[in-house]
This record gives sequence, C-alpha cells and structure tokens, in this order.
Amino acid sequence: MNAKIQTLKELYPEDLLGYSHKLTEGEVAVLSELRVSLEKHLRPVLTDFYERGTFPFDEFYKVVADVNFMNDDRIFEGRENKLKTSELFNAFLYLELARFDASIATFFTVHGGLCLNTILVGGSEEQINEFVPKLRSFEYQGCFGLTEPDHGSDIAGGLATSAKRVGDKWILNGEKRWIGGSDTADIIPIFARDTEDNKIKCFIVRKGAPGYKAEVIPHKGSLRMIHNGHITLDNVEVSEADRLPNIEGFKSVNDILTFTRADIAHLAMGVSAGSFIAAHKYVTEREQFGKKLASFQLVQEKLVRMQSNFVANLGYSVQLSHLQEEGDALMTNSALAKMHNSLNMRENVALGREICGGNGITLEADVMRFFLDAEAVYTYEGTHEINALIVGRAITGVGAF
Repeated sequence: MNAKIQTLKELYPEDLLGYSHKLTEGEVAVLSELRVSLEKHLRPVLTDFYERGTFPFDEFYKVVADVNFMNDDRIFEGRENKLKTSELFNAFLYLELARFDASIATFFTVHGGLCLNTILVGGSEEQINEFVPKLRSFEYQGCFGLTEPDHGSDIAGGLATSAKRVGDKWILNGEKRWIGGSDTADIIPIFARDTEDNKIKCFIVRKGAPGYKAEVIPHKGSLRMIHNGHITLDNVEVSEADRLPNIEGFKSVNDILTFTRADIAHLAMGVSAGSFIAAHKYVTEREQFGKKLASFQLVQEKLVRMQSNFVANLGYSVQLSHLQEEGDALMTNSALAKMHNSLNMRENVALGREICGGNGITLEADVMRFFLDAEAVYTYEGTHEINALIVGRAITGVGAF
C-alpha cells in the first residue's frame, strides 16, 4: 500500500468505497494539515463560540496562516494556470471543513464559493486580477448579496433592490437579508435591478461605503456562529468600474448557483460525516448495562445506516465534481445532489442525536451541533422543494414553478 492510500485510510476510514483515492498527493497533504490545524486552533474554542453565537475570526485566521487551502502550490500541481482548485479537492475540502463544523464550512462557502465564483463568472479580466488573488489568500473577505427580506425562492422575478446609473456611477437602494459575513466583509457583491432596462446586474460594494449598513440577525438556533446580516442600502454609490460586466440577467446568477449549489451538496455530505463520526466516538466509549453501546444490535444498525448515507452522499459529490471538472456543469445535477445529500444529512443528524440519548442534547457530544446546523444547510442554496422542482422540470419537460 502506497503512502498516499495509507494516509487516506487514516484520514477517511468512513470512505469505504475509496472515492478519495483520486486525490493527488499534494491535495492529501494539504487536507491532512488542515485537519491538524482545525483541531489545534478551533476545537478548544468551538463550543464557547457556538453558545455565544459569534464567529471565531482570530482562530480561523490562525488556521489560514497554517494552511492556505485556497492558494497552496501543492493543490495546483498540474493546473498552474487555473484560478480554482480541482473540483474533487473542493469536494473533499468541504468534507474536511463540514465534518468539523458546519459554521466554519459555511463561512468558507460564502467567501470561497459564492463570492469567488461571482467574480470568476461576472468579472472582467481586470476585476479577476484584482479580487481573486486577494480572496484566495484571504487578504480580502468576501460575501454574496442576493436574497432579500421578501424574496428568497422567488428572487429571479422578485428581486427589488434597485440600481440607477448616474454618469459613471450607480446608486443602489434596497435591502438584503441572510447575507453571511456582511458585517465584516471587505467586498460585497450586490445584485440589483437596473431601473433603465430592468435587468439584474451585480456591483462590488466595498467595506465602509457610505449608506451601506449591515446588522447581524439575532436569535438564531442554527449556524449560530455565522454572522448572517440584514443589509440596508441607502443611496450607496458604486463606480461603473466596480460593476461586474458579465452579469446580465438571472441566467448569470444561475451560472454562479450551479457551482455553489454543488458546494452545499458537498457541505451536506460533510455534515453527514461529522454526525456519524461524533456518534461513533460516543458509542464506542459510553457504557450501558455493563458493556459498550457499540455492542448493541440496534445501535449498530443505526450506525450502519449513517455510514451508508454518508457513502451515498460522497458518491454524489465525487461524481458531480468529475462532471464539473470536465465542463459538464448543469443546474439539474447540482440541484439533484443538493436535494439528495441534504435529505440523507437530515436523517444522519437525527440518528446521531438519537444514538447518543440524553447526552446527545448537549454540545459535549458534538451531535447536537450537527443536528441544529443541518436545518439551515437543508434550506439554503435552494430549499428541498425548489431543488426537487428544478429536477422535476428537467425530467418531465414541465415547469411547476
């Protein structure tokens, strides 16, 4: 057995079908280092920050200083001219982050998924050269301003934020809601409707722009560490140079969402793994009736269902990543994977909490954190119903929404 395969068996013993074997040696090395750094810097503070409902920025950026998992040369071996890592590495990066914590993974998907893909899809060469290196190095924190207080699933036709051109500037007015990282981001892509032609366009609002206000949404019971914000745009001025020229209409938004919906399929896969790993650890240590919980038939059956759900989710994610790498990125495939992986994730976190009994409702056993966070993951980047209807339209030829 070569060294890479041995490392992968130690990293991902739950990958029973060996999906990880296609990763390169450099990718495996970075993922291994990321695991160590997450445990070192974030594990000791995770529960405290979760209960406080705030993000551990200092500790997260210590991880980035240790392991630049967007920019390390080893993950670009053989693809030196690319602006993104391989899609397979991306899937396993989400596995690594989300099996640790869904809020940490969500912070990354807003920055390295939604924001980065918006720049890559919509930006000019000059904008890509300005923003992408700073996003990859985490010099800039990015977010993504699409959804609104009154428009989520119907945002394609309902987007109300306006953009009016005045000379070489645009004036933005409106509100955005559930925007992760909106209070701390350096660049905020804002989608708004042009008052002249009624088309959706995208504008880069920079940190500190007059008229931009982001208030953190309180009282959340899921993804508590993420700073979801309510944005108010009051005559915010953006130069024409900061309009992304290749965003023209909702088709461009769909091009972005095709990739980012796949990211959330991967994230759901990672949460499925995290709950399984936490439950497995608990039942192999906890004794009841004079023996380990893991020795009981009913417990083993639930663990095997969790294992099976995870492997199925991983299979969806890996195959989807192969298609994307080959340039065959379809909204239908991303929607199917997000719907499937989220359903399996929801069952896994419920089984994990159930297996751990009364102790499973505390944060000490980890399963409760995954249980609570799964509800947000199940909903964002397209609810179950919306993703089902996207696939339904593809297989029947009839749009039902």
